[in-house]
Amino acid sequence: METHNQIRSIKSIGVLLQYTYGILAIAAGTDKFIHILTDWEKYLSPAIAGLLPFSPHTFMVIVGIIEIIAGIVVFIRPVLGGFIVSAWLTLIAFNLLLGTEFHDIAVRDLVMAIGAYSMAKLWKIVKG
Repeated sequence: METHNQIRSIKSIGVLLQYTYGILAIAAGTDKFIHILTDWEKYLSPAIAGLLPFSPHTFMVIVGIIEIIAGIVVFIRPVLGGFIVSAWLTLIAFNLLLGTEFHDIAVRDLVMAIGAYSMAKLWKIVKG
């Protein structure tokens, strides 16, 4: 009985994280199109922007599409989605660390990446 309650409790934590990271990715991706939260292009490192074969705006549109897809994957397959979001947030943090500003946001993104990775590992345990 105790084990069943523990599993249910662990699963509820997994669901909370799943909704958090799923909604976060979809909201951030959607905002690349509607620009309510911020001007995302300012977060693109000049070093990365200089390597792009297209404009930073086009790059952010592509990023938005990837983030929306990643968020959907988190809802459908939380283990895979968690690993994708974790890797994605880590790449975003590295981009931010290449610039001269936004190092605080890079640290937050790395913390969120650890959370997404932990969510994936938690779901892997719950699913057996």
